[in-house]
Amino acid sequence: MPFTTVKGLSIHYATETGLDPGRGPGIVFVHGAGGTHEHWRFQLRQLAVRWNALAVDLPGHGESQGDGYPTIREYRDFLLGLLDAVGFSRAVLVGHSMGGGIAQDFALTYPNRLDALVLVGTGARLRVHPDVFAAIQRDMGEAGRLISGLAYSSAALLATVASAAEAFARNRALVLEGDFRACDAFDLMAEIPKIRTPTLIVCGEDDRLTPAKYARFLHDNIPGSALTIIPGAGHMVMLEKPVEFNRVLAAFLEARLRPAT
Repeated sequence: MPFTTVKGLSIHYATETGLDPGRGPGIVFVHGAGGTHEHWRFQLRQLAVRWNALAVDLPGHGESQGDGYPTIREYRDFLLGLLDAVGFSRAVLVGHSMGGGIAQDFALTYPNRLDALVLVGTGARLRVHPDVFAAIQRDMGEAGRLISGLAYSSAALLATVASAAEAFARNRALVLEGDFRACDAFDLMAEIPKIRTPTLIVCGEDDRLTPAKYARFLHDNIPGSALTIIPGAGHMVMLEKPVEFNRVLAAFLEARLRPAT
């Protein structure tokens, strides 16, 4: 797996075919709070053959160095450094949950670096229930079970939810709490009408962490945006319904970008 250096940190990312800035616009998948590049594994497998794509481990996550950041703005500026480090003059940001918040802020601050924006299971405001912070402070195993239980639909296999709980629990408490603090302070509800980047919004119909009403608010307030609600999926829509998700994402990309060759 490749690494690059951003803001003095060794940053890990995944890619199926390697990166070549000459192949066309880059696609950068950005995970949510406590996540890793693994949350995008189904998308990389299918789409990286056709597109110049990577999925990053944000600082302090997965195999990347650092302690994370306490604000969405710092993660936003990290992404700018990442684009420079991998040679993407322009990119499509695909952000899930916290990653979607980062992507929104990026689109408002650095619109000239984007070709398109994909917001997945996210909102213009990302308030976090106090129970999540309390669980992180008591016991990371408990926190992992709480988060994963909320993140998947009722149709998800118990083994899938249990595996996700273990993955969340492997985070350092400092990083996971920092992510959720960054989310809790995030609020762009008054700002998103200024986004002019072509935008696709995707949400699972059974999302309990960022309900479909959040996605509809984004759609109603981001000019020209497209919205897809995927039935039978929760917050982790790209993992629960990868075929349906990839179909929607590929159609959006093909309508707006020249495929990599």
